[in-house]
Amino acid sequence: MPVMTTTADATAVTPRELWTLFEPIHAVTYFSPEAVTAFEDAGLRGFWRGYFAGRSAPLGAAGPEPVTAVFCSFAPSMVAQALPAVWGVVTPEQTLEIRRAGARAALARLLADQGDEVEEAAELLAVAVDAADMTGRPLAAANAALGAPKDALDLLWHAATVLREHRGDGHVAAQVAADLDGCEILALRVGIDLPRSELQPYRGWTDGEWDAAVERLTGRGLLTVDGEATDAGRALLEGIEEATDRAAARPWAAVDTGRLHRALDPLARAVARTLRFPNPIGLPERDED
Repeated sequence: MPVMTTTADATAVTPRELWTLFEPIHAVTYFSPEAVTAFEDAGLRGFWRGYFAGRSAPLGAAGPEPVTAVFCSFAPSMVAQALPAVWGVVTPEQTLEIRRAGARAALARLLADQGDEVEEAAELLAVAVDAADMTGRPLAAANAALGAPKDALDLLWHAATVLREHRGDGHVAAQVAADLDGCEILALRVGIDLPRSELQPYRGWTDGEWDAAVERLTGRGLLTVDGEATDAGRALLEGIEEATDRAAARPWAAVDTGRLHRALDPLARAVARTLRFPNPIGLPERDED
């Protein structure tokens, strides 16, 4: 995997490694009790109503079809259980404030003793956001259009969110170019390193839909009859990840990635306390020093 270089720091960090550092910060909106409670207190009972409302709110009062398309790996029937019904409970504007408040409360608790790192990481991530090209990236563009907050914790979460959606939008494009649909990409990943129990139920695919996806992948020579990835399957997935890295690289050319790594690493370790491993987003557990 190629390593980026920057004018500020010859010891650059790869886009994939940076993702493992800022993704946990974004993920407090899904896994922290503060964020979950904020959505429930607003009347969005059940985790998934808050999830689909919160993540899609920057797009406005979108229905299930465009949200299924941009989220990519969720079964259409699962998205339709939440959207558009949630917009009869809260507006997108209200939802944006709910998710901000929940994420900030979680980060305030988890990062209470790391104010200097928070400010430095937020500043550097904001520079990366400003350098990001939003072409073909609807979720990243919609979040970036909300504007950069002034508060350091709010800015940290906002910038991490824009950059994770920026990478995610690129990942979807690479997946589509590889001719994999939303269920197939999950089944292929299960054939390599993640348990099916962490992906299928959390993305809403039925057993019949999952088995059909496995059959299609087997027919392409990407999975064995036992559901294990073949060499071709592993190569295809790694090619998708490499394409994702290339598509995510531009923002980091504007940042001293070594300095950013030093600021983000202790924050990611602290925030990881509210996550579980393995998890549905595929975030790896960081090694202990």
